[in-house]
Amino acid sequence: MLQIEIKSSFVELGNFLRQFSEEGNIKSASVLQNDLFFDEFVNLIELSQSHNGWFTPEHILFSIQSWAKALTEDNLNQWLSNYDFSKIEPKKVGLVLAGNIPLVGFHDFLSVLISGHDVLVKTSSNDQYLLKFLAKYLIAIQPELNSKITFVEGKLEGFDAVIATGSNNTARYFEYYFKDKPSIIRKNRNSVAVLDGTETFEDLVGLGEDIFRYFGLGCRNVSKLFVPKDYNFDNFFKAMYEYRDVIQYEKYANNYDYNKAVFLMSNFQLLDNEFLTIKEDTSYASPISSVFYEFYENLEEITTRLNADAEQIQCVVSKNLIPNSVAFGQTQQPRLWDYADNVDTLAFLNNL
Repeated sequence: MLQIEIKSSFVELGNFLRQFSEEGNIKSASVLQNDLFFDEFVNLIELSQSHNGWFTPEHILFSIQSWAKALTEDNLNQWLSNYDFSKIEPKKVGLVLAGNIPLVGFHDFLSVLISGHDVLVKTSSNDQYLLKFLAKYLIAIQPELNSKITFVEGKLEGFDAVIATGSNNTARYFEYYFKDKPSIIRKNRNSVAVLDGTETFEDLVGLGEDIFRYFGLGCRNVSKLFVPKDYNFDNFFKAMYEYRDVIQYEKYANNYDYNKAVFLMSNFQLLDNEFLTIKEDTSYASPISSVFYEFYENLEEITTRLNADAEQIQCVVSKNLIPNSVAFGQTQQPRLWDYADNVDTLAFLNNL
């Protein structure tokens, strides 16, 4: 199967996804297979929260729109321009997917297929339906993909290589189980923001997006702040107030109440605005509804620290304070070439 045919299928998928947004679902007559798939997808979006309480329609639609923006011919051409897949001999690549945020494994799924390989997918129990639906749409657009896409219910077997995502604990199991195969094993990572006090209100509102999108469950969500000595958090909390409705979601509210109670019983000093607590802590991974922070003396020490801890960091947000940092509000909108853990997935697949 030619790469141009696979790429065309994903462009059509992007056209399909572009119909669905928080502003409303607008059916387009030019989208292929709409009569079969449009209403079914609307129903799936509405039912997603019953499958996973964290998957609200708002967050599902945000993920869908992010992929709709990514899956254009120009973006795909730019992404693929640095690789030559002409000599690929198709292998079976197993994917063990996470389920912390909607469609978190879609990039790996896309990468395997567009590089010319066949994909064996083991979905997370927390995100079983969205990717299967999109695969069904792709097959309807390009029936030859049916032989290249397999969803595995039980044990993952018969693969030539694997990409597996999980916690630090499951990663140890993955490393043992997949030790005889080429693999990418992803572990826990967190994202941080580095502030210097000159941020505008709009910058800090963007930071709120990085904190609260997907309720903070993604590895690209900011869970830790580095702030200068004597930093005043007043402007930070004023900006976070834009996200006050997050406390209306029962699962988030339950986590807020629980984690706040644990902190208070442990006599930790907290700053709190009734839907977010911030706590001084050296760790990177904060619990849901909380963000950790540390003070710093100078930016050089932070740059050195982040370089030393690179394997724990997914991305860094700042106003150009740290090299290669992400702009405020952009962590959950990575480009196709922004690889998880900075591991070039296409290069890995191209070398199999």
